[in-house]
Amino acid sequence: MRVTQADRDFANQLADAAGAAIRPYFRSAHGLGTKADASPVTLADRAAEAAMRRLIEAHFPNDAIIGEEYGVREGTSGRAWVLDPIDGTRGFITGRPIFGTLIALVADGWPMLGVVGQPTTLNGNPASTRTCRELKDALLATTSPALFGDDQLHAFEHLDGAVRSTVLGGDCYNYACVASGWLDIVVEAGLKLHDFAALVPVVEGAGGRMCDWQGDPLTADSIGEVIAAGDPARIEDILEALACRGH
Repeated sequence: MRVTQADRDFANQLADAAGAAIRPYFRSAHGLGTKADASPVTLADRAAEAAMRRLIEAHFPNDAIIGEEYGVREGTSGRAWVLDPIDGTRGFITGRPIFGTLIALVADGWPMLGVVGQPTTLNGNPASTRTCRELKDALLATTSPALFGDDQLHAFEHLDGAVRSTVLGGDCYNYACVASGWLDIVVEAGLKLHDFAALVPVVEGAGGRMCDWQGDPLTADSIGEVIAAGDPARIEDILEALACRGH
């Protein structure tokens, strides 16, 4: 199923609508609440997703919608818009500008389009990942080791020991840094489709690669173990380092 320029333009329209809904709440009264899974949610999360859903329902009534805050609306087209209105809500509520809105178009389970489209651009200019000659030279990032299970944490620590340096925090901002050539690797676990679907086209459109911890492509059926590598040549090294779970 082909992604059209109209789809790319509409994804940007969704991003603009989300931004307009979020900005009044940033570093202001944001109505912080807690969801059933103990994660934070704000009025900005809900307002941004509601704004995007209204546009999709008006322009693509046959497409499904999968949103973090308002769940699933079934469709008949084989396409789904996957929405994470604020990825990095913990940063948002503390006034840190390290958060983003994730918008993906998924066709038959495969992420086809991230909000910036392909090839990846940053402020209108082409973005590119960078070469990483050896794993020991790599800069690694993850949002928080607390999000890993015990065996996943053991594997991550093994990878952490094999790279030059590791930074914590950042959520979706880390993937933008990979796509822009500032980071080499992001490794996460426990992600849902709305957390990673938009990031696959962004990273791969800049020359990188995303996959799960077994090296398989990320789809709607993936379990949420995610690798993003700016240099695809390092994927095998990353997989080897992560293969030591519980050992």
